[in-house]
Amino acid sequence: MRRRVVVTGMGCITPVGHTVDEIWESMMAARSGIDWITYFDASKFPTKFAAQVKNYDLAKYVTNPERFEHAGRNIKFAIGAARQAVDDSGILSCSSLDPTRFGVYLGAGEGAQDFNIFMSIIAQSRTENDECDVAEFARLGLEHLNPQMELEQEPNMTAAHLASLFNAQGPNLNCLTACAASSQAIGEATELIRRGDCDVMLSGGAHSMIHPFGVTGFNLLTALSTYEGDPKEASRPFDISRDGFVLGEGAGILVLEELEHAKKRGARIYGEVAGYGSTADAYRVTDIHPEGRGATACIKLALKDAGLNTDSIQYINAHGTSTKVNDQVETLACKQALGQDAYSSPVSSIKSMMGHLIAAAGAVEAITCLLAINRNALPPTINYHTPDPDCDLDYIPNQARETKVTTCLSNSFGFGGQNVSLILKEFAA
Repeated sequence: MRRRVVVTGMGCITPVGHTVDEIWESMMAARSGIDWITYFDASKFPTKFAAQVKNYDLAKYVTNPERFEHAGRNIKFAIGAARQAVDDSGILSCSSLDPTRFGVYLGAGEGAQDFNIFMSIIAQSRTENDECDVAEFARLGLEHLNPQMELEQEPNMTAAHLASLFNAQGPNLNCLTACAASSQAIGEATELIRRGDCDVMLSGGAHSMIHPFGVTGFNLLTALSTYEGDPKEASRPFDISRDGFVLGEGAGILVLEELEHAKKRGARIYGEVAGYGSTADAYRVTDIHPEGRGATACIKLALKDAGLNTDSIQYINAHGTSTKVNDQVETLACKQALGQDAYSSPVSSIKSMMGHLIAAAGAVEAITCLLAINRNALPPTINYHTPDPDCDLDYIPNQARETKVTTCLSNSFGFGGQNVSLILKEFAA
């Protein structure tokens, strides 16, 4: 029998709340965290809004915040979410915890460059012919760029910091498979525990791309909404008027633990990671395969891994980005993978409220599934007003729904065609 993996701690920092309880309250109230961008002057950008994390204070989570002076928002968010998850689990008070069997697996994104310094260096490197003097650019870079900031923007640094903070001496990994990253991290961390490499893993993700390079890049890809009304109405998953996703930021971290290890110390168990599927579309970098072949296969693999039939899924937390193609193809994939049972499985996209947290999205959505199981309610898809004939499932429009839930499917589909599905279940001995 393979080792079973359960969730014993959860923490998050998001645009709609800085704790698990806060995000649940916001989602149940159908509250949006999307507003005008304040981190920089976005007035000349096609997209001028995002879902920012507001009023975040790292000092609430560490005694020496100055240590992280040069860390990006992504790392600071991860620290807050991880501190919540670790404290929630009580794992550090376990006298039998072997730090060499306690690891970290994240799907954490890169940090942000200092845009103002970078642009200043470019401007000063221009020649009279409006070309770049590469030697001068290098000289100014060495003179002005902060080496610690350059180090902190590397994607591996978030996992390194968490290992140091919590003495997690076991496996330490980070994957950056775009929007599927933190779901993939949870799936792979689960596999590490299943095969006996460790007993406890901190897993999830953190990311922020709300900066000039991030917004510019996604605008060039025509992936972001350019809605001209109230920003809170910009993310409209599955609605026929949807026109792109809204950038968000934040972190979600879970404590994954081998079942017997958790039971031995009397840990609270939120649920079980029962199924994990991962595939690639092997198609185009920015387009999902139009027949949803990768997404369909991914869902089927997760069901097989969990040993479940298609009628077992009682809630689908959709990737649901609010782009024309993603929502249509995800709907198709759910129907192809679940058959007629897709029509009896309620679906919702919390990106309608908190935007797209990119690498961190899947982890926060997995937490949402576990909350749905423990609190017997489903979050809504807000801003859903006009049905799309190609999106014909039950999207829990605009209002939360109270119902008993024991088994959830969470989908994450990333740029590049990376697909991950997780199945989270109510724990049963």
